[in-house]
Amino acid sequence: MSLTGLKVLAFVDEEFEDLEMWYPVLRLREAGATVDIVGPKAGTVYQGKYGVPITTDFAFDEVKSEDYIGLYVPGGWAPDKLRRYPDVIRLTKEFHADVKPIAQICHAGWVLISAKIVNGYTMTSTPGIRDDLENAGATWVDEEVVVDRNIISGRRPPDLPAFSKRFVDELIQFGGR
Repeated sequence: MSLTGLKVLAFVDEEFEDLEMWYPVLRLREAGATVDIVGPKAGTVYQGKYGVPITTDFAFDEVKSEDYIGLYVPGGWAPDKLRRYPDVIRLTKEFHADVKPIAQICHAGWVLISAKIVNGYTMTSTPGIRDDLENAGATWVDEEVVVDRNIISGRRPPDLPAFSKRFVDELIQFGGR
């Protein structure tokens, strides 16, 4: 089974966590998926916290959730910016309403919190946003990767191998070929 011919949307803004962006994107591409990098502006270079760049394919307002099999939100400081864009919240809610896989790691839970989709879910994250997730109605656990229905959550960069594999597996189960 593979993700050949299927597309995944990945959000980006300045100061994303470099490894948390690139490691899952490369694993998804290795599985055959097309990963569209989507940010505030299309064709723009965004810098990670440690200086690793990535260029957007599209702007938030140029994409439709129905064109994608899943959503990826990396951590770093970018999620605090991302959650302020109405199109990010709209897209996140659409993926959730369609019960498509949504993967988030580290601080990326902030985007899901702002989209008001974590209530009743069991999730993990960096311990720094544990209170935020719990206050939004999630049950927080300290595990490298947690899957609860359509939300796949991870803690931090050392968990990327298990987290990325599980996200690919969930996408394949959801609609891979």
